[in-house]
Amino acid sequence: MDNWRKSSYSGEGDGNSCVEIANTPTQVAVRDTKTPSRATLTFPTPTFTTFMEALKQHPHP
Repeated sequence: MDNWRKSSYSGEGDGNSCVEIANTPTQVAVRDTKTPSRATLTFPTPTFTTFMEALKQHPHP
């Protein structure tokens, strides 16, 4: 996957403590920004979409 991107919330000072995601029509991959060459987690797109929707419904304080 070539299209890795960080959260828009990653700003100065926090940019290295984040995850990056990349997606295709069928899967979403997640990796640690600090160590991008290490293991990547891959999820089916519908599963990741459900996860993100749940996070939006229950934001962290």
